[in-house]
Amino acid sequence: MTQTLITLPDLSLVLLIGASGSGKSSFARKHFLPTEVISSDYCRGLVSDDENNQAATKDAFEVLNFIAGKRLAAGRLTVIDATNVQPESRKSLIDLARRHHVIPVAIVLNLPREVCHARNQSRTDRDFGKGVVWGQSDSLRRSLKGLRKEGFSHVTVLDSVEAIDAVRIERAPLWPDKKTQTGPFDIIGDVHGCFDELHALILKLGYVIEGREPYRVSHPEGRRLILAGDLVDRGPKTPEVLRIVMDMVESGVAYCVNGNHDEKLKKALSGRDVKIAHGLAESLEQLSHETPEFRRQVVDFLDGLISHYVFDGGRLAVSHAGLKEHYIGRGSPRIRSFAMFGETTGETDEFGLPVRYNWARDYRGSTMLVYGHTPVPEPEWLNRTINIDTGCVFGGKLTALRYPEKEIVQVDAAQVYCEPVRPIGHGRDARDGDMIDIEDVTGKRVVETALSRNIVIRDENAMAALEVMSRFAVDPRLLVYLPPTMSPPETSKLDGWLEHPIEAFDYYRQNGVTQVIAQEKHMGSRAVVVLGRDAGAVEQRFGISAGLGTVYTRTGRAFFNDRVLEQGFLARLGDAVTKAGLWEDLATDWLCLDAEILPWSAKAMALLEQQYAPVGAAATHVLPIAAELLARAGQPDLAAKMTARAQMAGAYRDAYRHYCWKVSGLDDYRIAPFHVLAHEGANNLDRDHLWHMAVIDRLCAVGRFVKATERKVIDLNDDAQMAEATAWWEAQTAAGMEGMVVKPLAFTVKGAKGLVQPGVKCRGREYLRIIYGPEYTAPEHLTRLKARNVGGKRALAQREYALGYEALTRFVAKEPLYRVHEAVFGVLALESEPVDPRL
Repeated sequence: MTQTLITLPDLSLVLLIGASGSGKSSFARKHFLPTEVISSDYCRGLVSDDENNQAATKDAFEVLNFIAGKRLAAGRLTVIDATNVQPESRKSLIDLARRHHVIPVAIVLNLPREVCHARNQSRTDRDFGKGVVWGQSDSLRRSLKGLRKEGFSHVTVLDSVEAIDAVRIERAPLWPDKKTQTGPFDIIGDVHGCFDELHALILKLGYVIEGREPYRVSHPEGRRLILAGDLVDRGPKTPEVLRIVMDMVESGVAYCVNGNHDEKLKKALSGRDVKIAHGLAESLEQLSHETPEFRRQVVDFLDGLISHYVFDGGRLAVSHAGLKEHYIGRGSPRIRSFAMFGETTGETDEFGLPVRYNWARDYRGSTMLVYGHTPVPEPEWLNRTINIDTGCVFGGKLTALRYPEKEIVQVDAAQVYCEPVRPIGHGRDARDGDMIDIEDVTGKRVVETALSRNIVIRDENAMAALEVMSRFAVDPRLLVYLPPTMSPPETSKLDGWLEHPIEAFDYYRQNGVTQVIAQEKHMGSRAVVVLGRDAGAVEQRFGISAGLGTVYTRTGRAFFNDRVLEQGFLARLGDAVTKAGLWEDLATDWLCLDAEILPWSAKAMALLEQQYAPVGAAATHVLPIAAELLARAGQPDLAAKMTARAQMAGAYRDAYRHYCWKVSGLDDYRIAPFHVLAHEGANNLDRDHLWHMAVIDRLCAVGRFVKATERKVIDLNDDAQMAEATAWWEAQTAAGMEGMVVKPLAFTVKGAKGLVQPGVKCRGREYLRIIYGPEYTAPEHLTRLKARNVGGKRALAQREYALGYEALTRFVAKEPLYRVHEAVFGVLALESEPVDPRL
């Protein structure tokens, strides 16, 4: 028997239709993956432990519809194995397909009812009589002719066992699917009959145009064009635009999607009743001078245009007016309408035109979506979408976007061909790109990062972070990075020490790092600085009017409560950057720095006054008196113990005093930067620390406002260098320095076991009194503290570093705000993990 080929769209809902015993399950097993098939019998078994329990049918089909909906939402072909012989049983499934914008397909196994009954009799699990099969067969035959009217786009009826056995199924991509075409592409916005500008832009993009009947267009590097619709109306040369685009599409050098003006012209040329407005009259008049053959070619061409295309493995999509993310790659009348017209609010503005809803603000798709339709003064990126209709016909520009380069190429309009009814850009909300949806950050989330495995943010941690972010944090547009927590080394094995450089060096050596840098740990407060060359540079890059930028803490709160003081601080730092020539050398108008701001008392005076100072004052006053009284009472051992406690209290007081100096104004502040985190086009966490310190040294050289960071580069295979660094640390911490941070010289390092700690803090013996209490060095306390476990802290530090790295990478790559904020928010959420805060 001749083979029957059934071609299925890659994304479709396939209903196998046939009476019990027609072989639907066998057919499904032969032609589809087990995971693609949802059986009504199996669903009955799920809900009742009996696949033949007809009383469970209602619940079974609720399960079946739920599973099918989840598969269709995920873009998976789905096959329904059920009798489906009655229109009412098919209707809910057709509605499901429409809700998910997939194609409903019917494959009918229309075997003689005698064959079905005989098969059922041979099965021990089928105890119903032939009346059931007779009824199902009658229902099927009555509805065969109406399947297409019910909504099935593809119907195949197989009337014999031989026909069923001869079936071969092939899968075909949907018409928008050009995922195998990887480019490079040049995407051109709304042309509207502006042939001269289109011709000039094609040449500017590097294409060669030869001839005219037909146009022969090519690119020496094999690039191709994509036209984003609205080729026609309003402009002076619609026929010539159509001629060159039709020739380019036919030769394979271009793709073109359907625009609303193109659709309306097609209808008018086809004799349908349309309103002659918005430039259509000009197109019809110009085409009236063309031959009837050319006009028929135009109708056929426009009729073949589709709603959108998806290219490059799903990374790029192009439509005329945009798309919601769950529309991409699918087909339905609703999608076609949205792709041509976008979405409106149902209101009209003062010009009598519909108010458009900014769907791009809500877009969260991973696909870059390029569109036009609504003219804007300049191309606008928002949430991985870009509008490239820059109003050429209204006297603006004709714009192309190079892909994958993301470069903009434009030509100016030769003149104003049509006065816009509504001024270009009118009614745009400058805050459209600034919105963070609560659903972007709440609930359990998994954040994909380049450095580490997917990082899980738990719901309870997200809620804690949301409290801080929503009430206290700086504007999210400026919050491009949060620094990670930092782990201490393993507990020292040396008597009398809790932390010591030996363990820090050992950690890196065990993880394959041979060179580290040990940097002075300043006695200040950690801060991230976002600095612009001027206020205009900040507004341009960060999308917010924020003066010269901002300074914020490691939890995202504004560092300075006084806005004038903050801007004065930034002005001084900016002056140092200018004098050092860094704006020019780094080719940037903005910087993001990781730093310590000194003194600590400037930010932590309340902590000093309310916590540390009362403890120190009470201990240093009470304990000596207690020691003296014990001595008089003839208790020398207790007196000696009390004297030792008094000495430790004095050491505690001296430790925190190193952090304090009076701050009365801007002149009393210093900044000690240690990372140039990012600037335009560069995430610098992949540069070694010598590069960072060399840039910072240039800042230090131009004034006392920027404080240098002492450091030593250490070869971990050289015992002498490690001993020298250890001696430096011991001397400096004994003199009051907080400690040092040991880091891999290469900065970001991945070892055999994953991400290596970006830094290990090694705090001085006396500084740790502030953290663990005045008497932590007493043998009984130190023995207890040495049992601490730093594993949780290290895991936390690695995850937070990976998120911070991801945030900077996304910001530098100009990814949407919600994508940057997702990673930044993740760092703050992880801060509520239950880890000993003293570590």
